[in-house]
Amino acid sequence: MDARLKERIRKLDGPGNPSGRPLRLVVAALIVRQARAAGSTATEIPATEVLVCQRRPDQPMSLKWEFPGGKIEPGETAEQALTRELDEELGIAAVIGPRVAQIRHKYRNGGAIDLQFFVVNDFSGELVNRIFNDMRWTPLSELPSFDFLAADLGLIRDLAEGKLL
Repeated sequence: MDARLKERIRKLDGPGNPSGRPLRLVVAALIVRQARAAGSTATEIPATEVLVCQRRPDQPMSLKWEFPGGKIEPGETAEQALTRELDEELGIAAVIGPRVAQIRHKYRNGGAIDLQFFVVNDFSGELVNRIFNDMRWTPLSELPSFDFLAADLGLIRDLAEGKLL
């Protein structure tokens, strides 16, 4: 890692963070399923779809799309936090798979996050929308057509290009 990158990370982490805000540790789930198009045959390869969620109008960054998840609380591992968040937001008991990406992002307002993305291939319970404006199963190739949070944009590009899943 070059010295400039280390210095930028140090600034985000340390007391030198100009916003005075601590780095927020956040987790998100890429809940995936294989779906066949209507009218497709059994020999056609199913498309990978991922669950995307839209923030409510009354939330910060309203109506932006994101992946379900949230803040890591003190004493929690990333996986424990994601399990808790998916239960709270969607009413499911998720099997947390491997971490596929980790991003550090600094918003224009000065806030900074460390965001870890995990794959969820399996869960029990019915999906219940407890906090979002909207939820949709979306083919990976269509992700760039949604208005995602700025922190997710690099990941969206990689998912749509088939680089991560």
